[in-house]
Amino acid sequence: MIDLRFGTLLKRGVEEIIVEQELTKLLESGRCLRLKQGFDPSSPDIHLGHVAGLRKLRQFQDLGHKVILVIGDWTARIGDPSGQSATRPMLSPQEVEANAETYMRQFFKVIDKDKTEVRWQSEWYGRFTLDDVIRLTSKFTIAQLLAREDFNKRYSSGNPVSLTELLYPLLQGYDSVVIKADVEFGGTDQKFNCLLGRELQQSMGQPSQQVFLVPLLIGTDGNQKMSKSLDNHIAIDETPQEMYGKVMSIPDCLIIDYFELITDAPDEEIAAFKEQMNTGSVNPMNLKKRLAHEIVKQFHDNQAAIEAEAHFTKVFQKGEIPNNIPKYTFTAKYAQGGLYEVDIAPTLLQKELVKSNNELKRLLAQGAIELNGRKLSTSIVDVQDGGILRIGKRCFIRMAINQAL
Repeated sequence: MIDLRFGTLLKRGVEEIIVEQELTKLLESGRCLRLKQGFDPSSPDIHLGHVAGLRKLRQFQDLGHKVILVIGDWTARIGDPSGQSATRPMLSPQEVEANAETYMRQFFKVIDKDKTEVRWQSEWYGRFTLDDVIRLTSKFTIAQLLAREDFNKRYSSGNPVSLTELLYPLLQGYDSVVIKADVEFGGTDQKFNCLLGRELQQSMGQPSQQVFLVPLLIGTDGNQKMSKSLDNHIAIDETPQEMYGKVMSIPDCLIIDYFELITDAPDEEIAAFKEQMNTGSVNPMNLKKRLAHEIVKQFHDNQAAIEAEAHFTKVFQKGEIPNNIPKYTFTAKYAQGGLYEVDIAPTLLQKELVKSNNELKRLLAQGAIELNGRKLSTSIVDVQDGGILRIGKRCFIRMAINQAL
């Protein structure tokens, strides 16, 4: 049973606790607990998928406990030797440091910096010898490691699993030993690694950490977990308008999950929302607007949320052009009768409004680029000075023509 004093802490936004009774006893003891959160600095940005877990950490901090942020700078330099993961590229020490610096700046938008200790894996793995590696690997068998679902599937189907990959769970588990973690936090996809940390602590004479697993937040595509590499994420550093617009784009079926995991809306109110959704007595658009407001307010402020909603209503519901459109210069090839022939590709690429020529071609083929409300099929256009270019759903720019003829 969940202690009533810790009901919200141990129930809302929680998938599984191992072992719940033991964690409750730790909380009742009044001791300052060491809460482990590992971070793979393969990407510099935090998105709402990370926030689901970070909010739970903050709730523990508010009760007086301490977060130990473990930055995986050592393992990030190895990358993914199997080539299976696009999200774990091999990184240089400089890239790791830059990503970690950005991550921590965003991390402390949710977590209390004064109640957080930052540790770098290289503190201990930088001194590891072959003897240390052999002692660590002797704690587990190949059969134990192949019990991890993704390893087992690949091995059973005849696909290779490298020795380096098998080391990753051991290294993550050893992090818990070094920092003497009381509780490790992670998404449900980290269950195996967190449990291995429990076993490793016990084998080395430490009390076994408790494991606190949070659900994986589904991204804006409505299908896969939120991930920057899948381009279905909502970054916490995005502008209020971009953040609001992306929240409004999520499928209706995710509204309740987002309320539960990412906002402070009361449980009773969320239950009412759920009932209204089930009975069809509410327009999901209205709930989504409330959700978008709550999320933007959390990472910006209330006024920014109000302005973002006004922008969304004007541009996406009424189809009007937004105010304060940024202006970019495009070079004309020639002019005739007040029109300029312009190739929009160089400026869009230079200003990183599109990532590549291939993305530009894809957007044009999808009719996702408009000039003054007309869909474009080619990057070569005839335009007057001051034309409005729309890229995708939310990006508007005003074209200033440089007549370099």
